[in-house]
Amino acid sequence: MVGVFSHSWKKKTALKKAQQELNLPEHSLITAWPTRWGSRQKMIGRVLEQSKALSQVLTEDKKMRHLVPTWQDIDVLESINSALGPLQEFTDALSGEAYVSVSYLKPVLHLLRTSILTEKDEDTDLTKEIKSSALAYTEDKYSDPATQELLDITLFLNPRFKTDYIRAENVPKIKDRVKTEMEEVARKEKRARVSTTDAMSQGATEAAPFTKGKGKRSLSSFFKSKAVPPSSTLQLEDAIKAELDNYLMTPTIDGEEDPLVWWRMHNVNFPWLCKLARKFLCIPATSSPSERLFSASGNIVTCQRSCLKPSKVDMLVFLTKNL
Repeated sequence: MVGVFSHSWKKKTALKKAQQELNLPEHSLITAWPTRWGSRQKMIGRVLEQSKALSQVLTEDKKMRHLVPTWQDIDVLESINSALGPLQEFTDALSGEAYVSVSYLKPVLHLLRTSILTEKDEDTDLTKEIKSSALAYTEDKYSDPATQELLDITLFLNPRFKTDYIRAENVPKIKDRVKTEMEEVARKEKRARVSTTDAMSQGATEAAPFTKGKGKRSLSSFFKSKAVPPSSTLQLEDAIKAELDNYLMTPTIDGEEDPLVWWRMHNVNFPWLCKLARKFLCIPATSSPSERLFSASGNIVTCQRSCLKPSKVDMLVFLTKNL
C-alpha cells in the first residue's frame, strides 16, 4: 500500500485532496528501510494516522480496493504501534553521539522494565507478546557480568546518577574497581613524571663540562634509594579514598546538565576521577555512531573518487564529523 502511493503521483495528489477533505495532516507516507532503525514503526504510525484518507483513495480505484486495510489489519497495526511506539524515543536518545549515552543504559532498562514494557489491562494479546519478547531480549542482551560491571562504572561516573540504579550489593564492588582504576592512573602519572625527570637530568649530565678525576660521594648519597617509600603508598590510598568520598558527597546535578561540562569544571577537585570519566563515558551505547561513520565514508569514497588514499579518507571523515 505504501509503495502504491510512493510511486504514483496521481495517488499522491488524490491522497492530498482526501487529507484536506477529512481535515487530516498533509503528511506523506513513510517507507520502511532495513538500514534505518525504527522506520517500520514510523511507517505503521503514519498509516494509522492517514488510514481514513488511504481507504477513501483506494476504494475509488477498482484495481486497488484489495489494498484497503480491514479492521483486523488495523487492530494488528495498532497493537504493534502501541508496543513499539514508546521505544522510539529511547532508541533515538541512546543512538546519539554528541552527548553521553552509555551511562543512560541502566536507567533506560530500569524504566523499560518497570513502566514502558509492563503489560497493561487495555493491551491486546499481540501487544503483550511483543512487550514480553522485547523485555526478554534486553534482559538477555545485557546479562553478561562484565557488561553489567561496565554499565555500573559508567553510571557511577555520571554525576547525574552515581550509585542510583546500582544494586546495593554491587556498590562496594564498583567502588573497589574505581579505586583500582584510580591507582593505575596515579601510577602512570608518576612513571611519566619520573621518566621526564630522568630524561632532563640525563640531558643536564651530558651537557655538563668534563671534569678530571673521580668525584667524591657525599655521606647522604649512600642513603638514597630509588625504591618508593612505604608511606607514599599509604598516602596515595588515602588521597584516592578522600577524592572518591568527596565525589560521592557532592550533590547530583540536574538531568538537563551535561556531565562532561561538570567534569570539566571539577577537574581540579577530582583529577583522577576526571580521567576515568574521559575513559569510560566516551563509550557509545549503540553501534549507530560507527554506522554513521561508514555511511560518511561511503559518501566520500565514490566511483569518481576511488583513488583516495586511506590516510586522506581518514582526514576527510574526521573533518566531516567534527566540523
